[in-house]
Amino acid sequence: MATQISQAERLREIMGILRRHSFISNFYHQTNPDEVLATFQELGPTFIKLGQMLSTRPDLVSPDYIRALRTHQDKVPADDYETVAQIFLNETGQTIDQAFKTFEHHPFASASVGQCHYASLEDGTKVVVKIQHPAVSQLIKVDLALFKKAIRLLKYVPGDLSVVDFDAVMDQLAASLLSEVNTLHEAENGEKFYRLNNGEGIIEVPRVYLKECHPKILVNEAMPGKSIKTLMSKPLPDDPVAAEQLTATRKNVAQVLVKNFIKQVFEDHFFHADPHPGNILFHTVTKQQSNPSHEYEKSFGNTTIQFSTNQVLPPYRLVYLDFGMMGTLSNTMADGIAEIIVALTTKDNYRISKAVLNVCNRTGEVDESKFIREFGVFIHPYLNAQLATIDIPKFLYSITQLCRDNHLQLRPEVTLLFKAFGTLEGTIAKLDPDLSMMQVAQPFAWNYFKEHFNVKEALIDHAGTMYHGFEAASQLPQKMTRTLDQIASGEARVNLHYLGQKKVFDRLDQLMNRLLIVIMLASLVLSSSILVVGSRDRFIYKLGVGGWLLAVVVAVILVISALHKRWKNRH
Repeated sequence: MATQISQAERLREIMGILRRHSFISNFYHQTNPDEVLATFQELGPTFIKLGQMLSTRPDLVSPDYIRALRTHQDKVPADDYETVAQIFLNETGQTIDQAFKTFEHHPFASASVGQCHYASLEDGTKVVVKIQHPAVSQLIKVDLALFKKAIRLLKYVPGDLSVVDFDAVMDQLAASLLSEVNTLHEAENGEKFYRLNNGEGIIEVPRVYLKECHPKILVNEAMPGKSIKTLMSKPLPDDPVAAEQLTATRKNVAQVLVKNFIKQVFEDHFFHADPHPGNILFHTVTKQQSNPSHEYEKSFGNTTIQFSTNQVLPPYRLVYLDFGMMGTLSNTMADGIAEIIVALTTKDNYRISKAVLNVCNRTGEVDESKFIREFGVFIHPYLNAQLATIDIPKFLYSITQLCRDNHLQLRPEVTLLFKAFGTLEGTIAKLDPDLSMMQVAQPFAWNYFKEHFNVKEALIDHAGTMYHGFEAASQLPQKMTRTLDQIASGEARVNLHYLGQKKVFDRLDQLMNRLLIVIMLASLVLSSSILVVGSRDRFIYKLGVGGWLLAVVVAVILVISALHKRWKNRH
């Protein structure tokens, strides 16, 4: 059905599109993000997914690029019904009419990997069927093979790329793409997210019909509602009562989104990594429902009493869609993120900085005291800031640059989490501009503290430390007297350590090396001149000329090296 795609033909196509949009120049200098978006759109699913992934990597692109890449609309022309029917037959071994009671021929959405149709099962259940475009899998594999070859050339690109693990970036892109072209992975993600979040208050998640799914076919329950953008952009009515109700609804929805996201991260360790407004629906309900909020159980001898309190739910629901991009955290990483939030509530710069260090990879020698000082200065203005006033892409970019300058790199799952929260932040800020980061963090920090802190265990653990502390305190006057006596007698010695001494010594070492090279060149030129001027032997003459030429070559290399270093520092 699909023609074979050769790497050579695909490479020529890619190079032509890159030249037409001046992609390399724009991307290298981080200019004209619209042209870069157009390039990704024209190049197809691999590059569209690359753009989505780059929006999670503030260590690779600027805030303007992150902001533009997040708004990228993944839309491509739809396939005709005959193509869809053939793909379905090849995947399932049956026709569309045999599998579904009804099936709409025209899709209601078409993205880079597949397109979506409304349909109904034989029992009348309304579903959404996502069918993959033809040749997508082959195209992605060819593009990934070309990417791997291109990465080998990146070491020759000027600039400080040492803190960027391009092999890890490539692995992340390949895993994401290969997972997306096998829709069974998305189906499994959707089923897990349904199990963890459906029915959590006003949160709804579409059911996945795994028996109907195949590697290129995904069947989900059809859900009512429109994008949450309709709630965000709805103007306030003139009626004061109605305006107050709409404002209260927006505030409650914002609180629900934040609390549910915190639950996904710190309880489930499995979160929706792309919660943009198009993936969250809002709809009203007419039938009032209640949700069990607290359950109690008490035993009296052989008798056990159980009861629960019900919370009446508001007349609206939120629906999560699209589970192609999900994040997973290990227990250790979740604890590390939790420690950051707990530290934020204390407003202790030192504790916050140490918590950030624990979620970073080290790419070189790290001066922790320097990082803690710089991070404390950076984070202080944000501690009481409102979400609406924070430019999240710029905030993440600044953190990334600060980490890079200190030989640190945020781990990929952390940047994915920050990207997800940054995406959700845009929605929350429009629903409730007064919602602050500290308001979000404080309730979680208190619950986390109650769950993870045991007073009895803490006292036992620290009892020995407290005893040694008291013992050391009792000896303090004696040690101070001894120290003063040593100073008075001249036995004590004070060692001063300059914080930036390593850089100074490195610079001095470079200067000394250059000075030695200059002295050696001068000696070479002088000795060569003596050989040329004073020699009557032809061999000695040539040896002197060779010394001149060697001196010229070394001098040219030194000049080029100095100019290249100056150019690299400017860029």
